[in-house]
Amino acid sequence: MDTQITIIHTRTKKQKPDPDSLGFGRIFTDHMFIMDYDEELGGWHDPRIIPYQPITLDPSCMTFHYGQTVFEGLKAYRTKEGRILLFRPEKNFERMNKSNDRLCIPSIDESFMLEALKTLVEVDRDWVPDAEGTSLYIRPFIISTETYLGVSPSKHYRFMIILSPVGAYYKDGINPVRIGVEKEFVRSVKGGTGMAKTGGNYSASLKAQEVAEALGCSQVLWLDGIEKKYIEEVGSMNVFFKINGEIVTPELNGSILDGVTRNSIIQLLKHWDIPVIERRVSMEELIQAHHDGKLEEAFGTGTAAVVSPVGELLWEDNVLEINGGQIGEISQKLYDTLTGIQTGKVEDPFNWVSEVGTSSSSKSHAI
Repeated sequence: MDTQITIIHTRTKKQKPDPDSLGFGRIFTDHMFIMDYDEELGGWHDPRIIPYQPITLDPSCMTFHYGQTVFEGLKAYRTKEGRILLFRPEKNFERMNKSNDRLCIPSIDESFMLEALKTLVEVDRDWVPDAEGTSLYIRPFIISTETYLGVSPSKHYRFMIILSPVGAYYKDGINPVRIGVEKEFVRSVKGGTGMAKTGGNYSASLKAQEVAEALGCSQVLWLDGIEKKYIEEVGSMNVFFKINGEIVTPELNGSILDGVTRNSIIQLLKHWDIPVIERRVSMEELIQAHHDGKLEEAFGTGTAAVVSPVGELLWEDNVLEINGGQIGEISQKLYDTLTGIQTGKVEDPFNWVSEVGTSSSSKSHAI
């Protein structure tokens, strides 16, 4: 694989947005990374950073018809000293290759993906916002690009990374949200693609999300696809419950995404000697725990929100209020600690963050 990255700088830089009024996923930086795969040319080749621009694809491109695509999501943070930090990026690329395997997409060297990412962030370093709660959202993704209408793995792919400065996920703090338990639709099943980060999982979730919003809920609590009994995820996040002093989260079973934030939270809880267990959690158990006054906290976890506390669960015609509708002590501590580590404000005992610096393996061509 060609590992020398060519950099072509933009001639006209965009105007940067006001960091105090950033939304999410609407604004993109000056440059993007691209690398192509061609089976006949020996695999991945021509890694390059070019000005951000539209791409041209043939209408018969396989990604449009058969959904052979994967993606990741992570962030870069600016510290008060001006350093740029990434949070566990190697875990994202490790997971991307697991998604690649499930979708029959050729793997990419993980250390090279990280080098490409750091090089791109360094090129667009000035785009990392410095306002409180802001960050640079990073979206690596792969699409199948062979022009062929046939159900088989593509022989051509494109790997890209784009960047977007984003604001705080919660404008008014991390207030607990109302969640609707989904009884009809399912997100995924064991043996499906639930453990992969692929677009089809998210498009399949939209109908249930639409129904939940009509009921005044922010997200959907997904149950398993076989018995519709066991809890799996909440929206596009992993989910945790504090039951009688113990933190419980659904175990990875082939249909649940192995979240980087999920993994980090489990490690933090163990570091604090707080009981945490990964196992099956049924809705029946949750209702009983609430009835007995033992359901003390609930929260979702993911890259965008970090920690999203749950204040109410809507189950059939019943509303289960959790912790008086207030954020719990553990939820708040986890949020403060993780965001503190990510932004360099809190000590990082796990060596989770890595700093972005000038790439030494690249060549630059300004135009």
